[in-house]
Formats: sequence, structure tokens, C-alpha cells
Amino acid sequence: MSQNNLRSLLEYLAKSIVNNPDDVTVEERINGKVVHLDLHVHSEDIGRVIGKQGRVANSMRAILRVVAARNGKQVEMDVVDRA
Repeated sequence: MSQNNLRSLLEYLAKSIVNNPDDVTVEERINGKVVHLDLHVHSEDIGRVIGKQGRVANSMRAILRVVAARNGKQVEMDVVDRA
């Protein structure tokens, strides 16, 4: 799975849990073996994506890390508010 598929995976995961799936976008930056993904969601959905004590966001990060590691990559993910 390439980093483009990491982007698609994150987008799919986020769209499945938010109330405004049309407002979900993922920006991608690549620096060597590290793929940095910025997840942009509607401000109403920030809480849903982060979850209590960050559990949902951390779970998404864990899934992305496993997929990236299988391809010799590292991944970082941040949640960004779309105002």
C-alpha cells in the first residue's frame, strides 16, 4: 500500500465517523520515509474524530502506522479544524 493509499485510508476512516463527510480532506507531505497527513474536518466533527481522551485519533494513528510499516514507511497524522 503506497502513501497515496494511506491518504485514502485516513479519508475513508474519517468520513465513516463524521456528520459532515463532504468536509473531510487530507493533505499529504512526504519527507523521505515519513509521510505526514493533515486531516481537515468540519469544526462540528472535531470531537468525533479526536474522541474521549484522544482514543479515536490514536486508534486511527495506530492503523495508519501498521499499514505504513508494512511498506517501510513512517506516518504522522494531525487533526486540523476546518473553520
